[in-house]
Amino acid sequence: MPSTPTPHSPDAPQAVSFWQALLFWWKLGWVSFGGPAGQIAMMHQELVERRRWISEKRFLHALNYCMVLPGPEAQQLATYIGWLMHRTWGGVVAGGLFVLPSLFMLVGLSWVYIAYGDVAWVAGIFYGIKPAVTAIVVQAAHRIGSRALKNGALWAIAAASFVAIFALQLPFPLIVLSAAAIGWAGGRWAPQLFQLGGGHGAGKASQGPALIDDDTPTPAHALFRWSRLGVVVASGAALWALPMGWLSLQFGWDHTLTQMGWFFTKAALLTFGGAYAVLPYVFQGAVGHYGWLTPTQMMDGLALGETTPGPLIMVVAFVGFVGGYVKAVFGPDQLFLAGAVAATLVTWFTFLPSFVFILAGGPLVETTHNKLKFTAPLTAITAAVVGVILNLALFFGYHLLWPQGFAGRFDAVSAAIAIAAGVALFKYKRSVMQVIAACALLGLALSAVRAL
Repeated sequence: MPSTPTPHSPDAPQAVSFWQALLFWWKLGWVSFGGPAGQIAMMHQELVERRRWISEKRFLHALNYCMVLPGPEAQQLATYIGWLMHRTWGGVVAGGLFVLPSLFMLVGLSWVYIAYGDVAWVAGIFYGIKPAVTAIVVQAAHRIGSRALKNGALWAIAAASFVAIFALQLPFPLIVLSAAAIGWAGGRWAPQLFQLGGGHGAGKASQGPALIDDDTPTPAHALFRWSRLGVVVASGAALWALPMGWLSLQFGWDHTLTQMGWFFTKAALLTFGGAYAVLPYVFQGAVGHYGWLTPTQMMDGLALGETTPGPLIMVVAFVGFVGGYVKAVFGPDQLFLAGAVAATLVTWFTFLPSFVFILAGGPLVETTHNKLKFTAPLTAITAAVVGVILNLALFFGYHLLWPQGFAGRFDAVSAAIAIAAGVALFKYKRSVMQVIAACALLGLALSAVRAL
């Protein structure tokens, strides 16, 4: 019999209304710092451990699907869970609110940056947050690895993934495809090594049953139907074609706004492996080809994107704002409007494919969560992702501690903040939100002291 929690079970979580979920996603959008690893760790802590809206096994299954898609995996994971809980609008709200706060903040910060050129107070906050981000990524590697790496084979996949991306610098899509192939073969010839969510029982005993538990039946709206797939694909195509067609007719194909829409549509389909995989493409196009901003501005925008909530790929909002502002697409008297519209436009075209992928592919994924031939490749991908996250932690740590490279000075203050953040996370079990807030205030205080 299914072990679906009932309202009479003493440990069963209460049913969650659409509006309760909306409030949670809204709050999450404002505090989702730390890049994809930190954001996924935060959602795991809130949704799996604390609120028990979804079980570990179902959470990892959804995460594995998001990992193989182009686009920001943390935002897609929020969309998936929102859709699973509250149908299409639940997914739209969860994914949209994951992005909107970051868009609002980046529009404001971009305006201050380009209009006044003075973001010293923001730099102070960044200085405190970056060590916290590094500690959060290390914690994410530990948390996900401790649950996903249940045997030597999965440990070997994680180690090989780390070597492939760190030493051999192989592209992330190749690592994912290789892990999937290993998982497919392992599911056929060594299935005991690739059971999804191995060791889940212990975690479940401590956390209690989840609202969407391991064997909770797939809800009716999440069952695959060809008619529904057609509606989602057609709707997504229309939501892309209508604004693109309007831009072309209103301004012409070569206009800055039209070209932004087209360029960031292509970029959205190349973001396998997260934002860092597509940043060289964005840099080459936005800086080198179109001249929407300078190399220095692009690097400053990346710093803003790294330390504001939401996906790192939200740096595209900065690119759009600066490009629209500098090109004065609405004339010299409406520079802020030009930047804000351009930022909103590129955000729309960057994230629209992610919603289509989740709403169209979710029902297919939900039909596979108890079938080893589908889940074994995803289990292997999760193991590979642990190695990739560890590489990201080292990347952050290097740039944090030696900001001018190994030949430059060692930043002892950042190291101390990172260690303190790690102790708070690992030993004292403080939440990601609390650690980020404390480090941001510390960075702001240090900035004020240095200015005296």
